[in-house]
Amino acid sequence: MPSPKLVPLTLSDDERRTLEGWTRRRTTAQALALRARIVLACAEGGSNTEVARRLSLDRHTVTKWRARFVADRLDGLSDEPRPGRPRTISDEQVEQVVVTTLETKPANATHWSTRSLAAQTGMTQSAVSRIWRAFGLKPHQVDTFKISKDPLFVDKVRDVVGLYLDPPAKAVVLCVDEKSQIQALDRSAPVLPMLPGVPERQSFDYVRHGTTSLFAALEVATGQVISAVKRRHRHQEFLGFLRTIDKNVPAELDVHVVLDNLATHKTPAVKTWLLKHPRFHLHFTPTGSSWLNLVERFFAEITVKLLRRGVHRSVTALERDIRGWIQQWNTNPRPYVWTRTADQILDSLAAYCRRINDSGH
Repeated sequence: MPSPKLVPLTLSDDERRTLEGWTRRRTTAQALALRARIVLACAEGGSNTEVARRLSLDRHTVTKWRARFVADRLDGLSDEPRPGRPRTISDEQVEQVVVTTLETKPANATHWSTRSLAAQTGMTQSAVSRIWRAFGLKPHQVDTFKISKDPLFVDKVRDVVGLYLDPPAKAVVLCVDEKSQIQALDRSAPVLPMLPGVPERQSFDYVRHGTTSLFAALEVATGQVISAVKRRHRHQEFLGFLRTIDKNVPAELDVHVVLDNLATHKTPAVKTWLLKHPRFHLHFTPTGSSWLNLVERFFAEITVKLLRRGVHRSVTALERDIRGWIQQWNTNPRPYVWTRTADQILDSLAAYCRRINDSGH
């Protein structure tokens, strides 16, 4: 059966302004913003299939909201009433909570709490909490960031990400770094084991028994880790670790090493060794961009699962546990898969920088 002829969809100037406002305003619910984009795209022309392809949506979704708008105009884009208790909070009150949370601060704090915002708006604390959950607002949380000032940032990002996404033939890609100053800590009182309804309990204070350093080379393709535990982390230890890598990688393969800009990685002794071993190629991450080195993800794994709550009465015991943990890891390694392209990273960073420049600070 041929598809029914599409009903023409034309917009008045007021409707177009309203729809465009819904797509731009950050307080608009995402579902409503998507419906507005669908209607605007339909108004530009084309079949439901073509509009769905342009917006990367299912055709039935486009068909539904086109028909709803043609029948009921802007009112048709709102969710239909559902059975249950009538709403006690209006759209204006929801908007007030969202706008106040996003665009203002209380006089005596850096961010709103449910109690302070409830007092400000005259609503209940539970109502504010429900609205925050619905819009994904968490004023008590904050993420930190650091923007690299490396003049070769773009080139280094493309270099490292290129290795992850398109590694060279007949070569192994290794992410290398040192986790230094790992402390052997013993608690001042015995650890009390977990019981039903009671978490494991450790004394707040501890006794230090020295430190060690972990050198690790994470193979990007397999997740296997070449490691060495050393008491110091000078260029001599780094050079010794390069020799360890050289022994563990088959001689017929080139070795591409991703690492940071630590001074011990660039000493004359290291450069001389590299000249004598031309199969080694170093790729430096931008300054202040350790997130580009996948071995940092491995370090986070061993920190959470071994080091953070570990109890060790000597450096020797700590080193034994580290070696045992890595040996166990290598019996069933898990590679970390890099998915973002260099262009996606750079576009995201550019958008972030524009937000910072436009913030008025």
